[in-house]
Amino acid sequence: QVQLVESGGGLVQAGGSLRLSCAASGSIFSINTMGWYRQAPGKQRELVAHVTRGGRTVYADSVKGRFTISRDNAENTVYLRMNSLKPEDTAVYYCNLAPWLEPLSWGQGTQVTVSS
Repeated sequence: QVQLVESGGGLVQAGGSLRLSCAASGSIFSINTMGWYRQAPGKQRELVAHVTRGGRTVYADSVKGRFTISRDNAENTVYLRMNSLKPEDTAVYYCNLAPWLEPLSWGQGTQVTVSS
């Protein structure tokens, strides 16, 4: 069973930066589009960005120009670089397959808290 392990979250002031990592076991990672999602308290989980196997990226409007998603297929790892963080970016961040694919079991996520 493929496992997803997210890391890199933390507490940061508005305007700061963080880099999240998601390590996946198994070869399924390298052949599929991967996404970063987030879920804020009381809200539904939303897609933040996704990256294809070849490196093509798409972003939600709310993070466009501030976040950068990337992947290392050899290491089965996907990253999310977050700059110019805002309090509204506060959420638990998860990685998984793109939303049009059957999701893998969700990991525990990594908490990002942005203070104003």
